[in-house]
Amino acid sequence: MFRDRREAGRVLGRLLEHYRGEPDLIVLGLARGGVPVAWEVAAALRAPLDTLIVRKLGAPGNPEFAIGALASDGRVVVNDDMVRALHLTSEQLRSIARSEARELTRRQTAYRDGRAPVEVAGRTVILVDDGLATGASMLAAVEALRAEEPKRIVVAVPAAPESTCREFGGLVDEMVCATMPSPFRAVGDSFWNFTQVTDDEVRTLLATPTIGAVRPTLDPVAVLRAAAIEAPAGVPPEHVLDELIGDARFVLIGESSHGTAEFYAARAAITGWLISDRGFSGVACEADWPDAYRVDRYVRGLGTDGSPTHALSGFERFPGWMWRNTVVREFVEWLRLHNDQRRRDEQPCAGFYGLDLYSMHRSMGRVIDYLEQVDPAAARRAANRYACFDRVSEEDGQAYGFAAAFGGGESCQAEVVRQLVELQRSAADLIETGDGEAHFDALRNAWTVRNAEAYYRTMFGPRVDSWNLRDEHMADTLDALSVHLSRPGAPARIVVWAHNSHVGDARATEMAADGQLSLGQLVRERHGNDCRTIGFTTASGTVTAASRWDGTAERKTVRPPLPSSIEELLHDTGMPAFCLRTDRPDRAVDILRTPRLERAIGVIYQPGTERQSHYFHTRAADRFDAIIHIDRTTALEPLMPDSTWVAGTTPETYPTGL
Repeated sequence: MFRDRREAGRVLGRLLEHYRGEPDLIVLGLARGGVPVAWEVAAALRAPLDTLIVRKLGAPGNPEFAIGALASDGRVVVNDDMVRALHLTSEQLRSIARSEARELTRRQTAYRDGRAPVEVAGRTVILVDDGLATGASMLAAVEALRAEEPKRIVVAVPAAPESTCREFGGLVDEMVCATMPSPFRAVGDSFWNFTQVTDDEVRTLLATPTIGAVRPTLDPVAVLRAAAIEAPAGVPPEHVLDELIGDARFVLIGESSHGTAEFYAARAAITGWLISDRGFSGVACEADWPDAYRVDRYVRGLGTDGSPTHALSGFERFPGWMWRNTVVREFVEWLRLHNDQRRRDEQPCAGFYGLDLYSMHRSMGRVIDYLEQVDPAAARRAANRYACFDRVSEEDGQAYGFAAAFGGGESCQAEVVRQLVELQRSAADLIETGDGEAHFDALRNAWTVRNAEAYYRTMFGPRVDSWNLRDEHMADTLDALSVHLSRPGAPARIVVWAHNSHVGDARATEMAADGQLSLGQLVRERHGNDCRTIGFTTASGTVTAASRWDGTAERKTVRPPLPSSIEELLHDTGMPAFCLRTDRPDRAVDILRTPRLERAIGVIYQPGTERQSHYFHTRAADRFDAIIHIDRTTALEPLMPDSTWVAGTTPETYPTGL
């Protein structure tokens, strides 16, 4: 959310920086609410400011419901669908337009103080409002403006529905929507302060010069460069990490893609130091519990796997490269050697755990396998309950969710809950006859089945519901793991590996307006100062990603960052790898607290739709306690790269050779 219209204007000014210095540039603010926003844009771009007065045509009895708009040249734009739905006559429309025309004339006289409108013919015009809903007023403004033959029309607003932004994107030369809340309820919901702008404020702003206006001379790039701490290969100095992390029990380390080698390597190096030098109990990953448990057995010297490659072979589900890659293999082998020494010294070993919930069928099998060892009758009951899922294949949880959500099949919700409750109630008896570690594994698998079943059902409802359920599951698993690993007087300390989208605090993103939360937010809320979050960013290079879900791993080129994104700002420092602390107030934090675009590449990368697919607005300083930027990065190498990935190693300069 924006604090007020002035802050929204400063954000738009940064998003429009590429127009600064363009000759014949003019910024027009739609009166009244768009003028404070436009003044900040004009000041940022060092461009002249004027206003364009457009009046909304409100429905009879509900003037806030727009059925069209009236422009200053008398042009009327009407939403025909609304007019037909309300059964409005031509005379009713004329009456509404006449009333608004009188108010439009009054405002022109009041705001301009005798000045003629600025000529726009042959100029680049940036039209600014404080937000769009249906876009009727802006559409009238665009149509009126186009009649005066400007060189280019740009529309810029702080907030609008995605559908409206897309519609205007096809009507004007450039459409800049700072945020696109979903669901979109009202423009005012995007502002803390959305008090009505008065006529006096509009007159004052139009009379205040924007060119040469007294503005802060702070150079954000210079400030960030001065605050940056060199971090070779993305690893900050130990004393910086020590001061940042302190006594925190949970250190969440992110990544802005699931396929960047440098992120994985730096994260592994930081984690190794935390385990070996600061006594951390292990690492919990954005990975499925049973697959990670197999790795955990290996690093503890248990199980039957004879190498890290074999231990990682359980990660068969897409995207296999996310954990079956050369960097993770090296870390797993390091952790095994570290634990070998710990066992010789009779010290606790560090573990490797999974937090995710996609392993519904595999987790069912683990529950049944465990019960067959300790209580065969309970195993039969579990098998009968889980048989509810037999109608769908082991790898098709979505098919189950679709059928259960839309009445095409039986819901298994009650059965998985009964199994979980029985396993919890019989904990004491089962642990006496078996292994406490094995029971904990079975219990986490039962929880995974329960939450995965709910997740697949919610996949076909609002997207935020399934996202929140998944991150809540990860937070609950982390808490349960912390309790399990803690000893009297020695609380467990755990590193978390997950994407920035999970590690960062969702309250500092535009998704918070949708009700979306995140793992990092939940851990902060539950554990306060016992939590630290670190995000990674990059500007360019290559990445391992697929073009579609369940697709082949490809080595793709990462596009240069968008203008006014956090990635562009950090790239402009000219430093190859550095760390910025955001956990303490200073000028750099103030800069990073301002909303900017941030890029997120998951297991799928679609460069052709990058703005819509991979960017969202965040306040980076509120999202993380530290940010590590590695300016140019390379694709993560799968353990078994196929021909598609290898083909991607063709030099990026091909065929020009430049």
